[in-house]
Amino acid sequence: MSVFLGYLTIFMARVIDVSMGTIRTIMVVQGRKTQAALIGFFEIIIYTMALATVVKQLDDIGNILFYALGFACGNYVGGYIEEKMALGDITAQIILKSNENVDNIIEDLRDNGFGVTVLEGQGKEGVRKILKITLKRKNINNLRQIIDNLDNEAFITVSDAKYIKGGYFTKITKIKKK
Repeated sequence: MSVFLGYLTIFMARVIDVSMGTIRTIMVVQGRKTQAALIGFFEIIIYTMALATVVKQLDDIGNILFYALGFACGNYVGGYIEEKMALGDITAQIILKSNENVDNIIEDLRDNGFGVTVLEGQGKEGVRKILKITLKRKNINNLRQIIDNLDNEAFITVSDAKYIKGGYFTKITKIKKK
């Protein structure tokens, strides 16, 4: 039983430290240096303890396998946690399939709390309206649901917005699923 407990400890330590590493990396990219440093401090303590345990017993293949399995699972768990936290801001660019009902779509988006900037672009099929919306990442599903209901053939791209100053942000309420 103590051998399995050792494997489980190595596995869990790797899941935790790799998950923390994922979150720390996101924090660095978003310019949250203090949070990243704090997470990194605890991450490296856990990592060092797990590595020391494995290095002491390199002849035990179970240690190595559970170390590697913990690393793999930690990547998955870290990605899942980061997705649920939905940290940061993004910019969505929406190119509507048709120019019909553009004013209604813009009004609906604004009624739902999104700040919309409208541009014109020239595409293969002529002039198209391009909607630019900067929003909290946690609100992307609300935006996608509105767009899908109004123009399910719209072309949507999303990119990270590292720095935002000014503009229109408001509290966006969750859309109730129909």
